[in-house]
Formats: sequence, C-alpha cells, structure tokens
Amino acid sequence: MLSDCLFTSYTASYCIMSNDYFRFKQFTIRQSQAAMKVGVDSVLLGAWTDVSQANRVLDVGTGTGLLALMLAQRIAKPDVQIDAVEIDANACLQARENVAASQWHRQISIYCDDFKHFALQTKQQYDLLISNPPYFSHSLKSFDSRRCLARHNDSLLFSELVAGAAKLLMPEGKMAVALPIHEADSFTTQATQHGLSVCRRLFIRSTPAKSPYRLLLELSDRKFPATEQHLCICDAQQAFTAEYTKLTQAFYLKM
Repeated sequence: MLSDCLFTSYTASYCIMSNDYFRFKQFTIRQSQAAMKVGVDSVLLGAWTDVSQANRVLDVGTGTGLLALMLAQRIAKPDVQIDAVEIDANACLQARENVAASQWHRQISIYCDDFKHFALQTKQQYDLLISNPPYFSHSLKSFDSRRCLARHNDSLLFSELVAGAAKLLMPEGKMAVALPIHEADSFTTQATQHGLSVCRRLFIRSTPAKSPYRLLLELSDRKFPATEQHLCICDAQQAFTAEYTKLTQAFYLKM
C-alpha cells in the first residue's frame, strides 16, 4: 500500500483517500478543505520534474501545497524559494496549514490569487514553473463549483497558463505540467506560439494492457532534443512496477 491512508477508490487518473490527510515520508497533506485531493498525477509530476537547476520555483494551482512541498524536499537547498498560487480560498488556507507544519515553511510562500493577475503583478522570475493544471475543456461538469474550478480550464485556459509562464520564466527556465493525452497537442501548440518547446515527455499508463492516459511534459525556451519515456504504474498482477516504485519511493511511506 502507498501509505497509512486507505484507498476508497482508484482510477487510472486519480486516487481519493478515505482520510482527511495523506501522510508522506517527510510531510503530511491535510486535504479536508481542498476540492481536489492528493492524486497520482501530482505525485508523479513532482517526483519526475527536473529540479537540478531550480532555485526559484513557481507552483501554479497548488491546491493543498503538495507539489510545492515535494519540490522543497527534492531540491533540499536552504536558499531555495518556492512561490505557490491558488485561486480557491479554502484550498489556499489548507496549503498554508500544510506548509506551516513542514520543515520548509520559511522557503514556501502561498498566494491566494488568480494566476493571470499574479503573472501581471509580480516582478519575480523563476527558473522552474510547475503545474498540474485544470485541463478538462468539454467534459460534463460536477455540481460542486469548487471541484469544477479545480478540474476545468474555464478559469485558466492553456493559452493563459503558457503566456504567464513565458513571461515569468528566466532564460532557459523550464515548465513542467501533467496533461491528459487528448489535451497534449492543444497545449504544445499554445506553448510553441509562446516560444516554448518540449524537451522531455513521460507517457503514463496504469497497466501494460492500457493505453497511456497521462502525459508529463517539460518545456523550455531553449530547443533541446526531446527525450521520450514511458512508465507503467502497475504490472499485469496489479503490483507496482519497479519503475514506479523507484520514482516515488522518496515520498510514499511504504514504498
């Protein structure tokens, strides 16, 4: 099992925990006030993203603060500064609670703001921008307005996310995102129009028999030869694969 929390449901794209918290090795995520709970996509994105040159980081749509905390753990520099933006007021309060309870509370700042407004107002630039963005464009919406805000891109279009990233990234800075496979072409088209090119791709599938359902992308204004990798979460016997375990074992309690 992944942690001391039990899975009440699991799909290829999302896992919802039965408790109001999810305990990782070095921090705990309280999530009772967040519309979107801890999920596999964010954990994979936070574990996979290249942080080797990251000193100033921006997490767009931080939710519970999970990605900000994962990157603080991975970067492990006393001078790293991580800014995290969240539009939902309740999630923002929860992210601040999670950060305050962690060892990185002096290095992470949570801003309750619309990313479009934040991008216009801030003078700061970043060498890494990370986001597990709202990406559903045409799917049926939930009656929960906060869940819609977190999942659907009405409030933050791909074009707006990419435009903000292009403005805020330092030269040769990188952007990392998690996307459904069917949204990847739309996103990369928008990125190209703003001078960002894909340098890494990770295709994710739940089992060997399934097609990839998510794509992790890393982009930069510098044109790198793009590398492509594939990761399967579970094998045919429903056990976690060695690749998935290796990528996430620094975070999950029982990996």
